[in-house]
Amino acid sequence: MLATALLVAMFWASRPEWDPEMRLWRAFGDAAIVLLYVVLALGPAARFSTAVGRMLPWRRQIGIWAATTALVHTLLILNGWVRWDLQRFLGYEFVPQLGREARMEPGFGLANLVGLVAVLWLLALAATSTDRAVRRLGPAGWKWLHTGAYTAFYLSVLHSGYFLFLHYTLSFHRDPPPPNWFRFPLVILGTLVLALQGAAFVATVRRRRAGAPSNQR
Repeated sequence: MLATALLVAMFWASRPEWDPEMRLWRAFGDAAIVLLYVVLALGPAARFSTAVGRMLPWRRQIGIWAATTALVHTLLILNGWVRWDLQRFLGYEFVPQLGREARMEPGFGLANLVGLVAVLWLLALAATSTDRAVRRLGPAGWKWLHTGAYTAFYLSVLHSGYFLFLHYTLSFHRDPPPPNWFRFPLVILGTLVLALQGAAFVATVRRRRAGAPSNQR
């Protein structure tokens, strides 16, 4: 819990020039992605380091905090920016010149839907991160469900990538906020997850081949 609070505080303190409301929900969102990255990186990295392997028991707790911070991020946006309005959530705003609601940013609604799916998936993973859930679902079923953490991570990257690279541009219908420094670290995190997955897969295949009897090669 303390590490999560420090991570959120770090993101909060790093963007003093932002609007306080936006600064807060973005801090929780960025912290959620970093925590989720740690969860996904521990598994493959443990194949190459025994020191990392000793951290694996913490993976469940880190995942729960990733889901918690993602939920807070979502609630802050729904209550502040979206104001619990489905039309605003999908990117529609009232335009006085037109006298009706119009979709101002085509990608906004899709990005929000992608983020919502990621959060719901994370909540499902957090709700089943117990020994009781493992017994109820069975090891195979539980493992299959929790491989969805990778899907949730990439959905989160796509969701955040839209707001980091596409939404706040010079074509935005209001003055865009200052650039977010987390843009390129986010790309690096997504790339590292892919690299770790690939490296762990190759290492696993090589070990199995090395341990296979000669007549099965």
